[in-house]
Amino acid sequence: MKNFKNIIIVTYNYKGEYVIMSNNVNQAVAKRINELLKKKNMTRYKLAMNSGVTHSTLKNIINDTINDNLLSTIILIAGGFDMTISEFLDSPLFLEDNLHIQKSK
Repeated sequence: MKNFKNIIIVTYNYKGEYVIMSNNVNQAVAKRINELLKKKNMTRYKLAMNSGVTHSTLKNIINDTINDNLLSTIILIAGGFDMTISEFLDSPLFLEDNLHIQKSK
């Protein structure tokens, strides 16, 4: 069970369309992966093969069934899209104002 409250943020994307932003880092990563899969016309299987991240790990990230994504995994996923981690994170999804980050107790 997750220990954070859900926050929904509605904003506009670069096309002027309403967009519901992520409420935690894991969801932002999942949404970014899905965006890039569509943009690059790539399957999860192809991403798994390109990145070296197992298909089951990708599935868990995309379905938000893992508690925390490791940066090393995200770097591999970015590489699977043939992009740097900076390019992967270059999205409004990752702006601090659009994320709810729970601090450790």
